[in-house]
Amino acid sequence: MNFNGIDFDTYLKNYPNEEGFFGKYGGAYISEDLKKAMEEITEAYFTICKSSKFISELRRIRREFQGRPTPISYLERLSGKLGNVQLYVKREDLNHTGAHKLNHCMGEALLSKYMGKKKVIAETGAGQHGVALATAAAYFGLECDIYMGAVDIKKQAPNVARMKILGANVIEVTEGLATLKEAVDAAFKAYANEYKDAIYCIGSVLGPHPFPMMVRDFQSVVGIEAREQFVGMTGELPDAVVACVGGGSNAMGIFSGFLNDPVDIYGVEPLGRGPALGDHAASLKYGTEGIMHGFNSIMLKDENGEPAPVYSVASGLDYPSSGPEHAFLHDLGRVKYDVISDDETIDAFFELSRLEGIIPAIESAHAVAYGIKLAKEMGKGSILINLSGRGDKDMDYIIEHYGIR
Repeated sequence: MNFNGIDFDTYLKNYPNEEGFFGKYGGAYISEDLKKAMEEITEAYFTICKSSKFISELRRIRREFQGRPTPISYLERLSGKLGNVQLYVKREDLNHTGAHKLNHCMGEALLSKYMGKKKVIAETGAGQHGVALATAAAYFGLECDIYMGAVDIKKQAPNVARMKILGANVIEVTEGLATLKEAVDAAFKAYANEYKDAIYCIGSVLGPHPFPMMVRDFQSVVGIEAREQFVGMTGELPDAVVACVGGGSNAMGIFSGFLNDPVDIYGVEPLGRGPALGDHAASLKYGTEGIMHGFNSIMLKDENGEPAPVYSVASGLDYPSSGPEHAFLHDLGRVKYDVISDDETIDAFFELSRLEGIIPAIESAHAVAYGIKLAKEMGKGSILINLSGRGDKDMDYIIEHYGIR
């Protein structure tokens, strides 16, 4: 399929280019020392991603340890309540550790073993990436340092406990707003001092090249499975595919399976409390081009052109930028990016729980909320929603702030 001059038959092979750019977005805006480290990672990745031994081992891990493939579930009661549109969810909440994050963490940890590294370093917001990397580190016998904002540590106490039980060192970050951006800042700073013995396993399709490409490639298993499963279940493609977008790893995972198909694709950002700066984290909706954390993308800026304060009820979405590939697809118009508020998200959280017996992560509930809204607009057809994670981690926060409805 050709879309706005881009041949999506060969898109995944051609983007990013050798310098890590998706159009004008991406790249590696980092120090010379870190450039050498990134070049080492890139070379190692391109070597082993073509290795039958690496591919076979990763497939075995996914099958025997992660529990892949994850299924697609038809939401019969919710669909019936909404009318004639049929809703389905890709169940990444059933992936081991409860979210999609293990898809790239096992790949990154396997890469670090190949490179002879002793430690993995990462940031986390909602804690799912931290739990997934701590799990991968335990599986491969690696040391693990996880940087996490103090606000998120309080919101995501169950995941903090899981990381510690798995043997990870959870390092509290108290600077600034003490959320995801500050956790990334701290993790990058630590990695700059330890890159000879450690590898930075970024938690989304962002950061300097090669991370946006690597994480997308590892997450593409979601889209590959989902496309095959949906056609097998229904005999046709979905009319629409929906996923939440913070940094955007779960979204790029499922989107990659449908970019070359005549399917409408929607990325859902957090509107939070509203459109005022500081009340949301919808960078693609309200942001402008800018560089942070080693890559060029679309970001939210304050009056000084620096990354703006952001907010979302979902700890995994409160980041002032999005992955460079999302910025590229946004500008192309191939993916439609829209927003959902906190209130709509929490309503969808309870709706899915009560009608279908599936408690979603708050991040994933953004996609569910948008799927519900879209179904009301479409009137007929089918929608596939990526349920990127389960809501166990959010129970205490939901009960404290919203009660039991």
